[in-house]
Amino acid sequence: MNSVIGDILPLALGIAVSPIPIIAAILMLLSPMARGTSVGFLIGWVLGIVVAVVLFTLLSGIIPEQDPDASNPVSGVIKLLLGAGLLFLAARQWRTRPKPGEEAALPKWMAAIDTMTAGRGFVLGFLLSAVNPKNLLMAIGAGVTIGTGGLSAGESTVAIVVFTLIAACSVAVPVIAYLVASARMAAPLESLRGWLMHNNATVMAVLLLVIGVVVIGKGIGSF
Repeated sequence: MNSVIGDILPLALGIAVSPIPIIAAILMLLSPMARGTSVGFLIGWVLGIVVAVVLFTLLSGIIPEQDPDASNPVSGVIKLLLGAGLLFLAARQWRTRPKPGEEAALPKWMAAIDTMTAGRGFVLGFLLSAVNPKNLLMAIGAGVTIGTGGLSAGESTVAIVVFTLIAACSVAVPVIAYLVASARMAAPLESLRGWLMHNNATVMAVLLLVIGVVVIGKGIGSF
């Protein structure tokens, strides 16, 4: 189980440091309906991660079981494809980074965050974690790794919980911190939002490049 958890940690971190959901959470925390919207967003974010990882863990069960010490070409091909997809997204992110002096372009839906309800926050959190292509690729990679790792049901559950806790922490920490000490969190959140907005594309490009290379390496090692 330790080797499986070690393999999924980079993927979990990839989801955790994705700037767009963090920016969305911060904007919600700075909005008039901060508490309800941010809590709904956090619940949707966590649920989306769990659903995606569990789904692909179960789907990976159709891959024929093999000797753990033997090659696993099916899993290897899937990881190679996932790694290639992450490298493609890394290149696209790099090309969209703002030039010096330019303002970073952010999704238009962020302008509506101030008027979002808790229900809409929940839906947005779920979509960003379970449907967003970058996060979905990493969830697929984690699900395949867990599902083909020869783990028992209990061990697979532990691996999914560890993955979810790490992947969700970047949204959970500011939301929980705000709920505990809202008055003191406003200035640090605004500063973090500004930095993430400016460096969003660069952070994601470097992150996707590193994780893509790691996933391709794991895929090659499966042959």
